[in-house]
Amino acid sequence: MNCKKTMIDKSCENLSISEQCDIMGMNRTSYYYKNQPLYNPYELMILNRMDEIFTEYPFYGYRRIHNLLKNENILLGKDRVLKYMHILGLETFYPKKRTTFSNKMDKKYPYLLKNLEIFHPNQVWAIDITYIRLKSGFCYVVVIIDWFSRYILSYKLSNSLDTDFCIDALNDAIRKYGKPEIFNSDQGCQFTSEIFTSVLESCNIRISMDSVGRAYDNIIIERFFRTLKYEDIYLKNYDSMESLKVGICKYLLFYNNERYHSAFNYQTPNKIYYSKKEELTG
Repeated sequence: MNCKKTMIDKSCENLSISEQCDIMGMNRTSYYYKNQPLYNPYELMILNRMDEIFTEYPFYGYRRIHNLLKNENILLGKDRVLKYMHILGLETFYPKKRTTFSNKMDKKYPYLLKNLEIFHPNQVWAIDITYIRLKSGFCYVVVIIDWFSRYILSYKLSNSLDTDFCIDALNDAIRKYGKPEIFNSDQGCQFTSEIFTSVLESCNIRISMDSVGRAYDNIIIERFFRTLKYEDIYLKNYDSMESLKVGICKYLLFYNNERYHSAFNYQTPNKIYYSKKEELTG
């Protein structure tokens, strides 16, 4: 419904809002309805603190999180901790931040990166989703990264864990940068769905998926999310998705073009990506 609302043009002189709603197949009252916050400030504080804990200690399960919160005088039952972990996309037995969960009906693919030498851009791309805190709520960001250079190729924001914004990010990356030889993800339902994998298969891109229970198969993008949160999200504390869009765009421009990586002899991802790409093609 949110997508339909964004397509309504208030300034249209030929069609009223009511007529546009009829064309879009939506009730006019739905257009004017403003979503009420799902969580009160105290609950959002707990969610944000749990996100901080997992960013710092990605190996913590719900018992450790429960005890840590208790020591900080945040008193809630273990069942409530588990409920919040589900909202955040965290899974107790899996030693990494999870915002994606598998669908047993979807096809799974093998992990292709084990012992693979990655030596040029567009050889391997990786994708993942993470929770982003806001002052009055939260949302999610999906990011596609070039494994070799750490260059961020594409990202999209969403207020729900659907597949559409992941496909938008994938199509955007392919349109701008061509296609990779291998595309790696976890086994979340967003990435194992037929509609997502069909985009990759139609481009003859080999699909790689993390093994169940292996926290470090997609470590490159996990490290980026940690950097993003510590260097921008936690410091800026954005109050809305609109301000987040502006802020994360600025940060990614800085990350790609100005932030030096010690692993690359203090060169930027942009420099690594384009200089190596030019070397291979020229």
